[in-house]
Amino acid sequence: MTTFVTGFPGFLGSALVDRLVGAAPAEADVTCLVQPRYRGLAERRVAAIERAHDASGAIALVDGDIVAPDLGLGDRYASLQARTTVAYHLAAVYDLGVELALGRRVNVRGTQHLLAFVEGAADLDRLHYMSTCYVSGRYDGAFGPDDLLVGQRFNNHYEATKFQAEVAVRTAMARGLPATVYRPGIVVGDSETGATRKYDGPYPFVRLLLRQPGPVAVVPVVGDPRATTLNLVPSDFVLEALDALRDRPDAVGETYQLADPDPPTIEAVVDGLASAIGKRVVQVPVPRAVLRGSLEHVPGLAALTGVQPELVDYFDLPTRYDASRTVAALEAAGVACPSFESYVDVMVDYVRTHPTADAGPMV
Repeated sequence: MTTFVTGFPGFLGSALVDRLVGAAPAEADVTCLVQPRYRGLAERRVAAIERAHDASGAIALVDGDIVAPDLGLGDRYASLQARTTVAYHLAAVYDLGVELALGRRVNVRGTQHLLAFVEGAADLDRLHYMSTCYVSGRYDGAFGPDDLLVGQRFNNHYEATKFQAEVAVRTAMARGLPATVYRPGIVVGDSETGATRKYDGPYPFVRLLLRQPGPVAVVPVVGDPRATTLNLVPSDFVLEALDALRDRPDAVGETYQLADPDPPTIEAVVDGLASAIGKRVVQVPVPRAVLRGSLEHVPGLAALTGVQPELVDYFDLPTRYDASRTVAALEAAGVACPSFESYVDVMVDYVRTHPTADAGPMV
């Protein structure tokens, strides 16, 4: 019997497999679906994980792709399906600027193909599905773990296609599929080391502050930075939550929002980053539509600042995420989301020492 994982050798996928093998090196049997173009990287990561845990042969790699109806497995499909007892679906396009066609192909149809695979597994214990808090779209108010279709509108195709993918998962759950849905907030680097492979979310603003010479930096802000919050979660918290919940029978059928229950305001994020960098910040109010439009239409501006136009919407988002179910479920395991203040320094230090991030595959 095997644990089937998509999203390897991406950042979270690699860390997840490392934890799965480390939890029981002698019994570990993990099969990772890997796009052929990432085969070399995947082999290197397998070697490192198995060496670290003295677990030779614990991880098998199979070439494939979730965009293919048979996951690209061909004649291996049925035998692997019959052996799969647990599945983790992490593979997706996580780019806020993803084009609609690509988002549908990977996030929606890819998830549908994975669902067909696990629904046909005779002895499946559970599917662990990685969604996102931002299936909420632009919703004015508190968004809970049982909320999905609430009349929201979507800021971009990433949100819309992840929403459609979660609808597919919930539909399968209604048919009887044993699954747990996880919705992280904006995932940043490890809270202890700062390590990450993708500089999105707040990172463009870190780099914008670092690039400005002198003791004062100018940052554009939209809306009311004292009222709007930004829900950041370190990657190690997401992984620890998965560790704590993956074997709990009462987690089957549940949705957990892996969010900061007390997120910082935009002003607190900007001030925290400025303090960690050692600069004083001048905040310049700019209407959201003007800032986004400028980044979209002024040649070179997005490249110069490193800020995606789609990112602007998250700095004026009226949505708050109810994490009370997650807090209660993780309390007994001693797992809690670290506060932004506790890791902002290591986050900035990591960017200082790693000017470019290796995003890697499907992070």
